[in-house]
Amino acid sequence: MTNPLRILILGAGSGIAQATARLYATEGAVIGLAGRNVERLSAIADDLKVRGATKTDIFEVDFTAADAAATIGVMIGKLGGLDHVILAYGVLGDQALAERDWAAARQIIDVNFRSAAAWILAVADVLEHQGRGSLVVLGSVAGDRGRRSNYVYGATKAGLSTLVQGISHRFRDRGPRAVIVKPGPTDTAMTVGMTKGGPLWATPEAVAAVVRKAADRGSLVVYAPGRWRLIMAIIRAIPAIVFNKMNF
Repeated sequence: MTNPLRILILGAGSGIAQATARLYATEGAVIGLAGRNVERLSAIADDLKVRGATKTDIFEVDFTAADAAATIGVMIGKLGGLDHVILAYGVLGDQALAERDWAAARQIIDVNFRSAAAWILAVADVLEHQGRGSLVVLGSVAGDRGRRSNYVYGATKAGLSTLVQGISHRFRDRGPRAVIVKPGPTDTAMTVGMTKGGPLWATPEAVAAVVRKAADRGSLVVYAPGRWRLIMAIIRAIPAIVFNKMNF
């Protein structure tokens, strides 16, 4: 009998993370849910068990404060091993406030890049040591080109993309895989208050399907949905003299 996959989701309370966890649950996976809101994680865990998860474990973690390397070790011991890690936490923040207030900008940077980088590097060490496994990090198309409406957030996602690409290069011929998944606008709690709808918006379930596939196969940089690869290629190609006149 094949052993179930052992999955660790960092930021398990996000909409995309929950949708991804449901896919793993239908495969009978052992799923570790890490985040700050234990009550919410408990409800998610109960739902995953109903959907077929072999086992669920909850880890209460403040990602910005915890010792990533030590905490990962504890999590792996509880899960009985590690096959896939999904890093799905982050904050959008307030761009206008971040431009005026360094504390607001620092919070976005601290959550989205500094702490995320610590966890990513800790996971990379584990996967390299065991010679197998997958690390999938949720980035954003916002990291492909800075624009006035969200460039602090976009800068953190650009940093994550470069970090994951470097880890993928580090993993070359060593067994594990590292992937950065870049969703376009997605209908989640992070985007509450935005005008939604139309062909550019995706559901958490659509992005989750891309994340789940990316853990097993595919390219290093994956857009979700895939049409964003072409869209962002066009946006990156716009000359600065034209781009700077655009209001978005």
